[in-house]
Amino acid sequence: MTTDLNLPAGVEPTPAALLLLGRRSDPDSERGTYCPGDLPAASDPGLVERARAAKAALGDKVFVLGHHYQRSEVIQFADVTGDSFKLARDAESRPDADYIVFCGVHFMAESADILTRDDQHVILPDLAAGCSMADMATADQVAECWDVLTDAGIADVTVPVSYMNCSAAIKAFTGAHGGTICTSSNAERAMRWAFEKGEKILFMPDQHLGRNTAVLKMGLSLEECVLYNPHKPNGGLTTDQLRAAKVILWRGHCSVHGRFTKSAVDEVRERVPGVTVLVHPECQHEVVLAADLVGSTEYIIKTVAEAPAGAKFAVGTELNLVQRLGAEHPDKTIVFLERTVCFCSTMGRIDLPHLVWVLENLVEGTVVNEIRVDPQTARDAKRALDQMLALP
Repeated sequence: MTTDLNLPAGVEPTPAALLLLGRRSDPDSERGTYCPGDLPAASDPGLVERARAAKAALGDKVFVLGHHYQRSEVIQFADVTGDSFKLARDAESRPDADYIVFCGVHFMAESADILTRDDQHVILPDLAAGCSMADMATADQVAECWDVLTDAGIADVTVPVSYMNCSAAIKAFTGAHGGTICTSSNAERAMRWAFEKGEKILFMPDQHLGRNTAVLKMGLSLEECVLYNPHKPNGGLTTDQLRAAKVILWRGHCSVHGRFTKSAVDEVRERVPGVTVLVHPECQHEVVLAADLVGSTEYIIKTVAEAPAGAKFAVGTELNLVQRLGAEHPDKTIVFLERTVCFCSTMGRIDLPHLVWVLENLVEGTVVNEIRVDPQTARDAKRALDQMLALP
């Protein structure tokens, strides 16, 4: 029994507590995998210099990817920045790099491993950097859902469309069942392709992106979208509801974007006259309806960058990115949509001590925290990813 978990006196460590503290692994979760090794102290004033020295010593052997939601202390060492799929493609474009250090979360590193050569090493600085949304759809749950659709007589006319923010196992399920992966940028194209191939879509795992795309881009009604809850028998739906639906939405969401509210939109319009409300499509439907502009992370960055001086934006996405946009565009007013702090806590597990630990181990010839997707899962997942790249 682990005893150094800093739990209150008399409280026994439960499996959930162990997961949250990163001291136990769960094969169906992206969280809770313990990272071995002694990390440098976060207070070490030499961390930046140590990271620079290690990266310089590795040279072209290492390629560091930094997701937009990373803190600036990590981003400064990234060779490229971007969203999850862009970074995976960037990794694929660097076949000469022995080591791909992915400063993101687990499913992103899995995608990079699927797309890179077998002899390359994809490394996640902290193995406990998972994704709460990805954890909301496990392989067993999705298999059970497909059984429900089969019993309802609709599986053969249903095409799975899975958001990039899912595990390799869900991507593999999608590929094995003739579906496609999508990003927040091409979700509409993915859904139009799916409707050409079948009569219904099973959209996983983000209900909000699926609903916003189906209703606002595809012209479907809210009634034509039903919500499948994997924690309820039959998904909490009747057979008639499943048969009548056009889009079956998985009950999942982003813990960051799901927190934005319609009241926050109303409040910021009063607080900042003339503000443009710019939000991510992972936000709730009522928030997206109340916003002025809606788009992916790359869209948000591009929109702010191309706006004229003096423009005012209230941005509904991850806090680290919003703060970085404000620093990069001092000639514009950029505020966070919510007054409360809203950052991706799992992405935040990638910090400078973990990055230094990884890089210094690589200098010594030791590969730590390597992400490996088994060959069969990788083949099926790549089929789904390739289908996304082939979308018209």
